[in-house]
Amino acid sequence: MDRFVGIDYGNARVGLAQSDPLGLFASPLETVPNAKIIDYLKKYAESDTIARFIVGYPLNLDGRPAQAAPDVDAFLKRLSKAFPGVPVELEDERFTTVLAHRAMIDGGMKKSERRNKLSVDKISAAIILQGWLDKNSRHQ
Repeated sequence: MDRFVGIDYGNARVGLAQSDPLGLFASPLETVPNAKIIDYLKKYAESDTIARFIVGYPLNLDGRPAQAAPDVDAFLKRLSKAFPGVPVELEDERFTTVLAHRAMIDGGMKKSERRNKLSVDKISAAIILQGWLDKNSRHQ
């Protein structure tokens, strides 16, 4: 099955999300230690075809790349080298952490569960991916 994979890259952890087979909905997948992300994605690709990576890109409020952008750029090079045939698109990741916390509150998650950064990262990845899916479904 073809899937779109959303990525919320961080220096310590990487949040991942996947689309449904029709490319309509994003779901949180996993939070993986940064050092293991490429291996995790290769294993994932053994069971599902990755149609495209959607990577959250850090921007300042004025639209310029944020301080973390060079780290994401370095990751993008590693990702492209490991998956040369898979297209990569960037999606603005401003406010995704705030939106992830709001989604957890709205979903009834307890305060102790909301403090778990692993949950925040994969929910942020789902928000990044869903934003991209919503924008691109209008053009299909």
